Amino acid sequence: MSQGTVVDETLRSMGKLCINHDPEVFRSVLERIGDKWSLLLIGILEEGPRRFTELLRTVPGISRRMLTITLRALERDGLVTRTIYAEVPPRVEYAVTDLGRTLGQPVLALATWAADNQDAILANRGAFDAESTEA
Repeated sequence: MSQGTVVDETLRSMGKLCINHDPEVFRSVLERIGDKWSLLLIGILEEGPRRFTELLRTVPGISRRMLTITLRALERDGLVTRTIYAEVPPRVEYAVTDLGRTLGQPVLALATWAADNQDAILANRGAFDAESTEA
């Protein structure tokens, strides 16, 4: 099967997925797992439960507010759980759920792809930007 055929099949499959499911829910799920922080947090939480401050230190560039918003959204979608321990001071831990764990392979595949191709992407960006400034 040629690369063009693989791409054509993928696009047809994506089209079928879009048509055969509730479009609002479908888009919102893709938006959730495709946002800037969700996949990174799920990947980190797959290693084991973490406290909020641990996540804040582990995820470079995320603000407290954005971490809170993202964790709440992941919890709402059932991808992450939040456990509050009755201690003084209270301890809160976040963990990936069984449903969230099913994202492990796709997350790792995407992360591996990004790592393997970042040099080529940077070169393409540089070439594009250079060509854009010449025009």
